[in-house]
Formats: sequence, C-alpha cells, structure tokens
Amino acid sequence: MQAAPVRPVTATAIPTVTGALRAMEALLLSSGQRTARRNAWAAVLEDRRRAKDRVEAEHVLEAVAARTS
Repeated sequence: MQAAPVRPVTATAIPTVTGALRAMEALLLSSGQRTARRNAWAAVLEDRRRAKDRVEAEHVLEAVAARTS
C-alpha cells in the first residue's frame, strides 16, 4: 500500500480542513478506496442534480397544464 504524496506546509500556507481531511484519507485508505469514495460522492451529486431537474420539469408541466385549462 502506497500513501499519496502530501504537500508540505510552509510558513505562509495555512492548513485547511479539506487539506487535513485529504491527508488523513491518504494515510488511512488505499487509492482504490479513495477512488470508490469519490465516485460514490460524484454519484450522490449527480442524483441530486437529476432530482432538482425533475422538480423543475414538474413545475413547468404544471404551469403549462394550468394555462391551457
């Protein structure tokens, strides 16, 4: 198992929560697990986008139906 490279923190760089979490992730998980986790999160975001699109389409259809009635 090979850990992902972690950027060194310089005197001018302020570590962020995201950076800290990525460093912990690199230490604890293999690259396959990281990839799987990122793919799963991408799928969640895509599902949310599709749900939003469905709601918008439903509102448009309801508006058109109300206008023609």
